Amino acid sequence: MKDVICIVGPTATGKTALSVKLAQKFGAEIVSCDSMQLYRGMDIGTAKPTADETRGVPHHMIDCLDPREPYSVSRYVEDADRCVQDILRRGKRVIVVGGTGLYVDSLIAGRQFAPYPETGRREELTKLAEAQGIEVLMEQLRQVDPEAAARIHPSNRKRVIRALEIYLETGKTMTAHDLETKAQPAKYDPCWIGLDYGNRGTLYRRIDLRVVKMIEQGLVDEVRRLLDSGVPANATAMQAIGYKELTAALRGEGTVEDAVAAIQQASRRYAKRQRTWFRRNPAIHWIDLPDAPFDPFDRACAIVEES
Repeated sequence: MKDVICIVGPTATGKTALSVKLAQKFGAEIVSCDSMQLYRGMDIGTAKPTADETRGVPHHMIDCLDPREPYSVSRYVEDADRCVQDILRRGKRVIVVGGTGLYVDSLIAGRQFAPYPETGRREELTKLAEAQGIEVLMEQLRQVDPEAAARIHPSNRKRVIRALEIYLETGKTMTAHDLETKAQPAKYDPCWIGLDYGNRGTLYRRIDLRVVKMIEQGLVDEVRRLLDSGVPANATAMQAIGYKELTAALRGEGTVEDAVAAIQQASRRYAKRQRTWFRRNPAIHWIDLPDAPFDPFDRACAIVEES
């Protein structure tokens, strides 16, 4: 039986509840892999587990950032890997749970990222893009890294700038760096479990109902409190689904009802992207959930014990 278990899948499939039950059975601790549950004060909209839901099981990588603070996948890998190593050293199993595919895959692979040196070059590239347009940077990128230029859409300004920054700071293209990283063996060999609904309509209905429940639990007030506390509307944390739409509503840009519909739609689209991401991983043992209430615990236990 493997010491690291990954529970992944689209939003609203019950990953949290299953992870807690498995942790209790196998003496594990949980490392969250949700890019927004990292932020303090963002509880309702991120479906952060409550004290009752965690049932005393230690959870890591939750409530460790101020919502004003920017974050990145490279920092997540560093921080989360320290948690994983500490848990394993103490003789316990690790359950990595969440739906942020890039984060969980990068953690398991032990991916190394190009450095983010504070030389001011990124700021220079940003100012150039603002002054002359992103196409100027795209042309520079085509000259030094045509493969990356072909992959990155010009609308993704942050990634265009990052690709150029990597080359200018290291002399190595983003494409070359990514190829070297992918060629390295994965750091961990976990037991993968995926939760999903066989009927997509059932998943989407669950997502819609979940959004309504979040509103009933006070999501509007949660967003208002964050803004009133000084968190900028353009902060990375406030771009999360639910927070972005309600921020616009609180500014008078549409009604709360409009925002709810937009959150539901964005959440459904996100679930579709999550499905696409995780289904590419052939190591995942999928548990397809039926329309009727179903507890995947016994099936998940068998998968873990056979790993």
